[in-house]
Amino acid sequence: MSTRTPAPTGTTGRLRADLAATDVVVRHFGRTLVDVPRLHLQPHRPLTVVGESGSGKSLLAHALMGTLAPELEVTGAMRVGEASFDLADRRGRRRLWGRELALLPQEPVLALDPTMRVRQQVAEGAAGWPADRRGALRGADERLDGLGLAHAAGAYPHRLSGGMAQRVAYAAATIGGAHVLVVDEPSKALDRPAVDRLADLLLAHAAAGGLLLTITHDLRLARALGGDAWVMRDAAVVEAGPGEEVLERPSTDYARALTGADPARWSRRWPTVHPAGTGPSGPGVEPGVEPGVEPVVEGRDLRKAYGDQCLFAGLDVTIRAGERWALTGPSGAGKTTLGDVLLGLTPADGGRLRRADRAAGRLQKLYQDPALSFPRRVPVALSVDDTARRHGVDPARVAMLVEQVGLSPDLLGRRPDQVSGGELQRVAVVRAMLTRPVLLLADEATSRLDLLTQQVTVEALMGQVVEDGCGLIVVTHDEALAGALTEHRITLGDDPRR
Repeated sequence: MSTRTPAPTGTTGRLRADLAATDVVVRHFGRTLVDVPRLHLQPHRPLTVVGESGSGKSLLAHALMGTLAPELEVTGAMRVGEASFDLADRRGRRRLWGRELALLPQEPVLALDPTMRVRQQVAEGAAGWPADRRGALRGADERLDGLGLAHAAGAYPHRLSGGMAQRVAYAAATIGGAHVLVVDEPSKALDRPAVDRLADLLLAHAAAGGLLLTITHDLRLARALGGDAWVMRDAAVVEAGPGEEVLERPSTDYARALTGADPARWSRRWPTVHPAGTGPSGPGVEPGVEPGVEPVVEGRDLRKAYGDQCLFAGLDVTIRAGERWALTGPSGAGKTTLGDVLLGLTPADGGRLRRADRAAGRLQKLYQDPALSFPRRVPVALSVDDTARRHGVDPARVAMLVEQVGLSPDLLGRRPDQVSGGELQRVAVVRAMLTRPVLLLADEATSRLDLLTQQVTVEALMGQVVEDGCGLIVVTHDEALAGALTEHRITLGDDPRR
């Protein structure tokens, strides 16, 4: 864990009650998505819930908060201290939001107002806002400074790295002094130092007597938080107990498979295959990376900066057909920006960039936030079908890829806000591979997946990459994943303020 002193969590001490929920059931058109008979949160005893994508973890959190989508039916009861609530009455808990009950959301960038600067967004959550505007702004400054974000107080959310956005969202959620903190997938797409800082903050909240419920697929974070752990599968809790026992010595086959599916333990390695006509040929030539293979993209002396922050300069890179590269480094170092420059999505400030003629129209990107790449108000099937139609893809191939990534065809009929982040990420993989790209940029493309689902998704993705001889650029904070998937690496630098 980080040695940095955590910022105050905002827990005021006025309430040291527990939280109990009973018979929590969430349904969608008769299908049960969550079925939890009992949940109990106690001071100083964090509860962490792990499980595969779509198991109901996040829906459980939103059922307690009263923030489920209107199409979802919820029943059950919840007690916070002496106050009782009917979970079906979603308005009944609104008076608790920010004051006693706070949610650190799964998508911090989407939760922040893009038109407001960081300082004001945090200040609006303070108990004195707007009557004591000056005091609220002063409190926001103190919290941002304690989180190492004083330099970002005047920034807009789009200028924040993933780790910075998560800390801003934490400050905004907790400045009101909420006793109960519900945290939904807080560590995805964060580098390890940022996750360690976040763990320190969550532990400080629990140590101050706050109640903490964390939903995560990050087993390292789950182990760091201690307390109790649950494993969820198919809407139900299949294993529960002290975190050390559940995560280190699980008793069920499913929990053992889940905790054992770490990329560092993968024995699978995928061969490098070049498409016909792009690699060397002749007697004695073996498949693999050879200097004679045609570059898909080639950059010389590349430079990119935002304001006074230089992300990279003097960078040379050559990516050939079939090669697999990892872009690694801390949050905000410029990994996504470099990938976008190579694909032509963002212009470089300087240098020379050349792409092969065969790459025209056949460059694809898997976005870090898949929700941003799907229309919000239409079923995801329309986006997939539109891509298949435009590229003349056989419907049988669509069905094959959907099955390979472990998705139910029925799920495609839902809107993006009706599926989990992990499920939407797998739909994005299917859509990208339909086009048979020559170069694919995967920007934290499995960051929302539990370890088991990540294995399934990576198998499907890499099977298509190898079959098509597709070049691959992987942006990731996961060193084990980078080592398992790629042979080459570019590591960008650090800024101690992040």
